[in-house]
Amino acid sequence: MRCPFCKTADSRVIDSRAADDGNTIRRRRECTSCGKRFTTYEVIEKIPLMVIKNDGRRVLFDRNKLLNGLIRSCDKRTVSMEKIINLTDEIEKELRNPMDREVSTEAIGQLVMEKLKAFDDVAYIRFASVYRKFTDISNFKEELEELIESKKNDSTKSKN
Repeated sequence: MRCPFCKTADSRVIDSRAADDGNTIRRRRECTSCGKRFTTYEVIEKIPLMVIKNDGRRVLFDRNKLLNGLIRSCDKRTVSMEKIINLTDEIEKELRNPMDREVSTEAIGQLVMEKLKAFDDVAYIRFASVYRKFTDISNFKEELEELIESKKNDSTKSKN
């Protein structure tokens, strides 16, 4: 591994530890030339996930777009950034789990809606209004009624 300080191509590993729930290896290294220490991370190379857009184009999955959409949905809510990142991780993990290397924007939107419904009601409605392209107040009302009904059904099931 090349030293970031003196650019010498030789360094030695001092310490290795698992990071990111075992998905990453964190290595402390020392340059054999200048003696300075630095940290590197080793991760499994992920096979690219392609997103099929509504017009048929295929683009590379962008985790930041997902994260930014969730942040906007949770704006001014009492949801910590850590929880939003964990939700993003959970959604990305589910998208990458199947053997398919392509996923439609519709499937991504449905998964996000499903996760947000259990995560935060207001964030769910905000996301739904953009995802489903609400045109007037009646769209909001219908979605809210469905959400209220599903919450009633969930609470009835948990009591039984």
